Amino acid sequence: MTKTPPVQTLSSSLSDLAARVAELEAEREMTLRLAQTDSLTGLVNRGAFTGSLCERLEAARETGASVALFIIDLDRFKNLNDTLGHHAGDMLLAELGQRLRDETGPGEMAARLGGDEFALITADDDIVARAERLVALLSQPHDIYGRTVSPGGSVGVAVFPRDAQDAADLQRHADQALYRAKSAGGRRWSSFDEDLREEGVRRRTLEDELRRAIPAGEIVPWFQPIVESMTGAMVGVEVLARWNHPERGLVSPAHFVPMAEELGLIRAIDEAIFEAACARTAPWVAEGLIEVVSCNVSPRDLLDPAFSRKLIGRLAKTALPATALTVEITETFLLQDMALARRHIERLAAKGVNVALDDFGTGYSNLRALMHLPIQTVKLDRSLIDDVGRDARVSKLVASMLHAARSLGVRIIAEGVEHEGQALFLRSAGCDRMQGYFFARPMPGDAMEAMLREANAPKPRVAIAG
Repeated sequence: MTKTPPVQTLSSSLSDLAARVAELEAEREMTLRLAQTDSLTGLVNRGAFTGSLCERLEAARETGASVALFIIDLDRFKNLNDTLGHHAGDMLLAELGQRLRDETGPGEMAARLGGDEFALITADDDIVARAERLVALLSQPHDIYGRTVSPGGSVGVAVFPRDAQDAADLQRHADQALYRAKSAGGRRWSSFDEDLREEGVRRRTLEDELRRAIPAGEIVPWFQPIVESMTGAMVGVEVLARWNHPERGLVSPAHFVPMAEELGLIRAIDEAIFEAACARTAPWVAEGLIEVVSCNVSPRDLLDPAFSRKLIGRLAKTALPATALTVEITETFLLQDMALARRHIERLAAKGVNVALDDFGTGYSNLRALMHLPIQTVKLDRSLIDDVGRDARVSKLVASMLHAARSLGVRIIAEGVEHEGQALFLRSAGCDRMQGYFFARPMPGDAMEAMLREANAPKPRVAIAG
């Protein structure tokens, strides 16, 4: 029997080991590549993009070079997704990813940051020509299921070191430029400049002040009366958040509520407003000055599975009866999670809390919600009220909506009533309750209480001519 020489055996073992090491290295590289790649488009993903951007800025800092960062976003992607479906949206994103890959030259990097947001890192050569080329690329049509779509897109650009000294600031400034391009109508590009820098400073200052405002008690409840259509009696109030800034004065909700949503502060604001409003209005209800206290709830809060339980727990600590509270929810929440909406609404209704559907008439699912959920009240959106009594078609539409809601046994409140003609039409069409500037503007608690007491009756009346 011939034996294999020891040297040959050792050589064979080393060869097998080397092959295994090479195989493991290839597997490691493949795993790393997959971890850094967006599976839909094949582009670099957000994590790898962030690391690469930091590395490129460090290299540019040493050589004195400039780096341009383009943030790219489709303008009407959500509409396309809703119309054609998510699979069609994925096809569009994959095709756009290929076009960006074709657009990317040596030493450049294209990435998908998430959703319909992309990024491109380039040298600072000719950002004007590059940005215009990207906008044109985004505007090119796509064939999706035999249908031609052209959502278009917007581009924001910031340059290192001119606009920022690190990756985080560079990306934030490019995002600011993108937001300005989209706000101007989309299908265009914008570059970061000194105006945006100052705006960013103002925004960061306001963000810091908003974080301090909540524990400082600067976010306070204001109130707008809700009126019985047939009698003119003030039967309730809607609670509205206002920021009583110590230096800026009254800050509009349009400025701080979206910011609070972005910063994750809206829940803290809702809780603070709810507790303050309950404490303020409980005596009004006990004295018979009003019957209803209506509070808006953020869709983000409603997506918390424990929302209804927490709200009932907070309500139990106040003197406000559950039957006097109305919680206003939006169609946005219903569209996001109908099953969760049902659980919340049924739980609240079981405790006597009234649930109102806000912005009624602005979406297709509202009537479905009324048929399948225990919603007791709807609020006609103010956009429908503007032309009632003046435009025959709008008036007929609103009248038919009022009839449909009444047939389901649902109470109807019209918001945004600003003149007598609207009030007269809504009353004649059978609208139950109204609110708006025609009756009273939102006001702080002291003024609201004074108005209620001045009427000297449990149900103060606001006269409606006719």
